[in-house]
Amino acid sequence: MKIRKAVIPVAGFGTRLLPASKAIPKEMLTIVDRPTIQYIVEEAVASGIDEVILITSEGKAAIENHFDYNFELETILEEKNKTELCEEIGHISNLIDIVSVRQKKPLGLGHAIWSARNVVGNEPFVVLLGDDLVLSETPCVRQMLDLYDEKQESIVAIQKVPHDQTFQYGIVEGAAVGDRVFKIDRMVEKPPPGTTDSNLAIIGRYILKPEIFDLLSQTTPGHGGEIQLTDALLALSKKRTMYAYEFEGTRFDAGDKLGLLQAITAYGLRHPVVGEDYKSHLKNVCSNLK
Repeated sequence: MKIRKAVIPVAGFGTRLLPASKAIPKEMLTIVDRPTIQYIVEEAVASGIDEVILITSEGKAAIENHFDYNFELETILEEKNKTELCEEIGHISNLIDIVSVRQKKPLGLGHAIWSARNVVGNEPFVVLLGDDLVLSETPCVRQMLDLYDEKQESIVAIQKVPHDQTFQYGIVEGAAVGDRVFKIDRMVEKPPPGTTDSNLAIIGRYILKPEIFDLLSQTTPGHGGEIQLTDALLALSKKRTMYAYEFEGTRFDAGDKLGLLQAITAYGLRHPVVGEDYKSHLKNVCSNLK
């Protein structure tokens, strides 16, 4: 079965980026000339996904508006002969079919994904977290879908992190069964230091079987008093085989101040219009550092 749907949770408060995210959804903070969420949606589109399901909350209307048609803006751009801008704005509204589902209470990532159950239905789906950017030649989700075509089982994306940082992530334990592929034996959410030897950290890309919804409904609040996706994934891994995939590419945590700056730099240097000038600017800045 072709995976057609992607769930993107965007209901969080974005506290790590306050005060910038006080009135603006963190997903709408820009990386060069487009908001973070657009990069995420474009990754889904480039990977062959047909429909995006946004899990939203109060105050997130700007995200939905960004992907909606804006007749007044496009008319003004046409009247001013700003053809390229008009085409780009039109491209955004035609990227993909988008459905919004409201998460009524902030009960964690697991609950956010569970909120999509009626729209996803009984089929496998992709999850992309709205503050994880992956810069890669082949989109991260496309890499995972290629593996899914072979394995036909749930997959979580992972990266190796320093051992002294494992307490900040969901961690996978398991044996390598192929190039960059691991069969999962155990998962733990933000393990205390010294409680795991693994440094395989889960990042914000998942391919999930629909059984996850029933497991999420049975999951009790875990770390932070929230319904943790990792707990439901562990339960799923005990029922059927689950894989972890060490994706090719560079991941940026755009929900973190330093991560956002790193993403701006990486994408800015590759921008077709301002990239070369930005590179010159950075060289000048670095030459003046002491």
